[in-house]
Amino acid sequence: MKYIKTQMKQLVKENRDLQIHLKALMEEHELEKNFALKALYHSEVADGGKYQSAYQALDLPKG
Repeated sequence: MKYIKTQMKQLVKENRDLQIHLKALMEEHELEKNFALKALYHSEVADGGKYQSAYQALDLPKG
């Protein structure tokens, strides 16, 4: 599975828990949003993370 910034932004936009987690990461580690998104991806999505299936569903063709 590959990190795609636009997909990750969409996932966060649709999920309140991820929005909270993203803000916490940015504040706690003083990260810019892009770096915090990538960190969030690796901790919550990649390698069987809690939101992996939701992230993968964003990649499916609409129709």
